[in-house]
Amino acid sequence: MSSRVYEWHQDNQFTLRVDGHRYFPRLLEAFDQAQSSIDIEMYLVTSGASCDQVIDALLRAAERGVEIRFLFDAIGSEKLKEDDRDRLRDGGVELRIYNPASWYHGRRMFHRDHRKLIIIDRRITFVGGTGFTDEFCQTDDDGQCPRWHEQMLEVQGPVVADWLDLFETEWGRVGRFQRRGLSAVRRVRIPPQPKHGEGYGRVSYIGAREQKEVVASLLSALADSSERAWLATPYFLPSWRIRRSLMRAARRGVDVRLLLCGTSIDHPAVLYAGQRYYRRLLKAGVRIFEFQPRFTHLKTAMVDNWVSLGSCNFDHWTLHWNLEANQQAVDPTLTRAVTESFENDFAESHEWTLARWRNLPLSHRLKIRVWGQINRWVMRIFGIQR
Repeated sequence: MSSRVYEWHQDNQFTLRVDGHRYFPRLLEAFDQAQSSIDIEMYLVTSGASCDQVIDALLRAAERGVEIRFLFDAIGSEKLKEDDRDRLRDGGVELRIYNPASWYHGRRMFHRDHRKLIIIDRRITFVGGTGFTDEFCQTDDDGQCPRWHEQMLEVQGPVVADWLDLFETEWGRVGRFQRRGLSAVRRVRIPPQPKHGEGYGRVSYIGAREQKEVVASLLSALADSSERAWLATPYFLPSWRIRRSLMRAARRGVDVRLLLCGTSIDHPAVLYAGQRYYRRLLKAGVRIFEFQPRFTHLKTAMVDNWVSLGSCNFDHWTLHWNLEANQQAVDPTLTRAVTESFENDFAESHEWTLARWRNLPLSHRLKIRVWGQINRWVMRIFGIQR
């Protein structure tokens, strides 16, 4: 099947919810309101309180006659207990598992479905970076926010049909033999971005052995940027082309900011490996903020009035191995909501400066050097483009 580039659609509605205590109840509500179908493509699914609530809601829907399809990744769901899988199957939920892991598969086992996509009755889509885990969906010991900081976007309108098409494509592929792996980034036709108006949306994705137009779209937006380019990602190991585009935009006077993880991160090695890029970015005028209160798992880009939000981390590993999907939008209401979210997070972050970089202690510099070199070796071993 040839790659498809989805077009822009107008007359869509977007609702941004920040953190699981806001979006998780809405997801459960949507499951309970579903009348005909629920389609889920989810990377991280772990047995626990949140997963129990999801399963209970899906089983109630199945009892009402709702058709439910649940596609999850083999590695991302390795902590989903067999009893929970049996509950779903016995309750009438159709399950498919993406790329069951086996060392016999060699490098193909690293190829994962990292998307987070929920479609209700073929008319409402939820897309973002969450998983069905307690870290995302349950409040912390203080009863405030979940331990992981995340966003989910609710979408209604014509663009939902393209989200369903993307899901159907992957649902149909699972279970059939196919050559796993991803090709290099290649040129693709990016539909012209609407400069003004409201309610515009399009589906952007990375597919197996297909184009990586999520990357191409970001690079195109950065090249045309004039006012701001704000990017949130938890794992900052971007390709050279993305780093170069960020620096070029900053040198043109664009307000370029990165919202990254601080020491609250699930993979500290990635934090130190990515900090080796800070000096050149800071010298080019890029502002770098590390979020302090919690682990931030946001995957959001805002360039002028263009927003891209979903599952894509924009790191080497993601762009080489993973299936990803983002909602792109041009909509003033959504832009204001995303701007507010960024500004709130910047206020709770430590901003890096060149002076801070130059005064780093030797122990910190050693961590950056060691983990940076390990990252280079891994990239060479797996043939990942820088």
